[in-house]
Amino acid sequence: MNSPPVRHALIVRGGWEGHAPVQATDLFLPFLREQGFDLTVSDTLDAYLDAEALAATDLVVQCWTMGEITREQSAGLAAAVAAGTGLAGWHGGICDAFRSDTGYQWLTGGQFVMHPPEFVDHTVDIVPERAGHAIVKGLPDAIRVHTEQYLVHTDPAVDVLATTTFADADGIPAPARGATSAAVWTRTWGLGRVFVSTIGHKPDDLEDPTVRELTERGLLWAAR
Repeated sequence: MNSPPVRHALIVRGGWEGHAPVQATDLFLPFLREQGFDLTVSDTLDAYLDAEALAATDLVVQCWTMGEITREQSAGLAAAVAAGTGLAGWHGGICDAFRSDTGYQWLTGGQFVMHPPEFVDHTVDIVPERAGHAIVKGLPDAIRVHTEQYLVHTDPAVDVLATTTFADADGIPAPARGATSAAVWTRTWGLGRVFVSTIGHKPDDLEDPTVRELTERGLLWAAR
């Protein structure tokens, strides 16, 4: 019996060290190998300039918080996704990256705006109408976490799979009190698929079994 074709994943990691880009992405490298991916790890955004290599890449996992991306790097990533390469990531590594590049924000479908000043207990709640989606099917309706709670602005075209609601309490900036924000979403971009989860400020967030399963499913969903 023929073996399934090997797929290729590119892990791009760097930017602000507070999100532990190396340690966080290292958590998922064994899983991707087990799923049959050949891996390339890059600590430079110039990986997005190699159109030939990107065309042969089935999944880009990005963990690069803040920083600057050139117009050419951003365009190279967007073109690859439009042609079918998947893009996936979590927390600031994907939705608090390259704040000055609105084209990148359009590609990912959302941008970090604020979080309360401390870690808070909160839930990430599966949207009932999307509970049958492959990424969240069978997961708890409310995923309980103690970490940063992101408020994001999202493109109306994204498919929101889970949300989080901010407490109406001291310590929450007044404009966010009681507000509900997207927490997990997908979008399509041309022929490609994009997965974003806002959970994952620190590696132990990603080691939570439910969060890890959610994230792993998102990586596989986005991959070509």
